[in-house]
Amino acid sequence: METSVACYARGAFPRNVSSSSQHSTSLMSPASISPSFNAKVLRTSSLFGESLRLVPKSSLRTLKTKNSSVAPKCAIGDSLEEFLTKATPDKSLISLLLSMGEAIRTIGFKVRTASCGGTACVNSFGDEQLAVDMLADKLLFEALTYSHVCKYACSEEVPELQDMGGPVEGGFSVAFDPLDGSSIVDTNFTVGTIFGVWPGDKLTGVTGADQVAAAMGIYGPRTTYVLAIKGFPGTHEFLLLDEGKWQHVKETTEIGEGKMFSPGNLRATFDNPDYSKLIDYYVKEKYTLRYTGGMVPDVNQIIVKEKGVFTNVISPTTKAKLRLLFEVAPLGLLIENAGGYSSDGHKSVLDKVIVNLDDRTQVAYGSKNEIIRFEETLYGSSRLKEAVPVGAAA
Repeated sequence: METSVACYARGAFPRNVSSSSQHSTSLMSPASISPSFNAKVLRTSSLFGESLRLVPKSSLRTLKTKNSSVAPKCAIGDSLEEFLTKATPDKSLISLLLSMGEAIRTIGFKVRTASCGGTACVNSFGDEQLAVDMLADKLLFEALTYSHVCKYACSEEVPELQDMGGPVEGGFSVAFDPLDGSSIVDTNFTVGTIFGVWPGDKLTGVTGADQVAAAMGIYGPRTTYVLAIKGFPGTHEFLLLDEGKWQHVKETTEIGEGKMFSPGNLRATFDNPDYSKLIDYYVKEKYTLRYTGGMVPDVNQIIVKEKGVFTNVISPTTKAKLRLLFEVAPLGLLIENAGGYSSDGHKSVLDKVIVNLDDRTQVAYGSKNEIIRFEETLYGSSRLKEAVPVGAAA
């Protein structure tokens, strides 16, 4: 729920990382990064000409309290730095999330000022003119390099592990979709960035539940940064202010019931009668249709409105499109940390093992009863069931 006094920090994930590994000033681009990646253009790629900023050590200090036994509170109105120092003792994770916040700030500006014509929307990146999704991809790789705590990174645009030069012990691996919904930038619809953070150097053989953090950058009428930290309650929204700073504006800890639906891949209703039955139920029960075709805004509205359901279902002729690593698992952590539920039809998407970087799946996000309805309608039973069948499954 939204509140003016937020939550108490819980013990998160302390790591022993030397300050030299966290805050090295080396700006060398790792040798194993693909040739298209060039960290040298950093200076000219940023918002209003300002470079992506290295995180100062002073911003990572844990705030002192009069009584050290009292856990610090996170509050609406906190800056991103203030929030993170209260949310986790892990300075490496703080450094990474601040660096990604800088990239999201810059991407938001580049999306707003993109020139759209023909088949692509483009903007400048140094001396290059790039499609905005590729520009976002480069900015995020740069941010991870400059965080000094990312070992490997992988994007939907570059689905191969890239060595970012960070440590394995105490470091992280990050998977991201740089600009989800890039095909609707020209129509001026909301689009966004999605990323998940895993500890160490593994992005396969892991599950979504192994993430230590996940976030979205959302580029619409407002630019927001929505993040969740494992072990810390709630999913938290930060607003980009005019002066370029992030301010904590909302905390969501509960996804309740409400008649709002976002039905993806409706083509599947042609040869998936159970999905057709579920959609018919939503229409019959007078659910409000809220669907943009962009996964980020369609899932984010569940967190902001604290209600609703998002579905993207397969059929014999329409195979799974959404990628578990880059989209589904990170959004799963954001939804479940906010008090909601996720499902692939049988279990939480956070319990699915990521075998290959390109693994794909169907998914539903929403309140508990909406996920029960989804599982029972499509597969006859639900792992969450406590009472009688719900709605369309009755």
